[in-house]
Amino acid sequence: MGRQWLHAKRAIVNEKKSKVAGKMTKEITVAAKLGGPDLAANARLFAAVEKAKKASVTRDVIERAIAKGAGVGGDKASLEHVVFEGYAPHKVPLIVEVYTDNLQRTAPEMRVLFRHGVLGNAGSNKFLFDHVGLVEAHHPTADTDLEAAAIEAGANDFEPLTADQNDDIPEDHAGARFITERSDVHAVSTWLKENGWTVVTSELGYVAKQFPELDDTQRGEVGEFLQAIEDHDDVQRVWVAVK
Repeated sequence: MGRQWLHAKRAIVNEKKSKVAGKMTKEITVAAKLGGPDLAANARLFAAVEKAKKASVTRDVIERAIAKGAGVGGDKASLEHVVFEGYAPHKVPLIVEVYTDNLQRTAPEMRVLFRHGVLGNAGSNKFLFDHVGLVEAHHPTADTDLEAAAIEAGANDFEPLTADQNDDIPEDHAGARFITERSDVHAVSTWLKENGWTVVTSELGYVAKQFPELDDTQRGEVGEFLQAIEDHDDVQRVWVAVK
């Protein structure tokens, strides 16, 4: 019985690793498609590749994903970017970004996942979010002045980040999410990298304008709903109004 349990546990762990690696590979493909294959000129691609390397995604897989996104060779990306808007339980607004090669399969699956929430129409709740640039990074000096870094980098605002909030931030490092104009993501990422920061995420995203009040039970129900959404293979990003 013990050996069977161990094999089952390993299978679950390997499945989770495979899903994570698959989403990272898709992120590399999308980043290369949107910003080109040059890591030095594409901050989103650079961050995605670094994250994939840390997760032990092989060099060959990374290179194939970049080539596919950039349209180099015979294997070109045919991914469609689709945004679903709606509400989690307890009227918590969220935006789900999906990259799929088969919308006729993905759309019904998303409707099923939203059965405990509300799936809205396009534009139904985007007004509840600011569409911005987001750069998450960390610095080895724990007492780094985050406000000064944000000003120097050209960000509009910042939020401190800890290792509990982002697994890519080491315990003894200063971490921050820098909020930028959408057109300034690359410039902010470049300044940070040139000034001792390690950029772990560089992308366009959504920041909620307001956050509903939730008790612990409600927060748990929202968390279960979000986990089911995030586990879908085609879901790349989930933006939600929960602190």
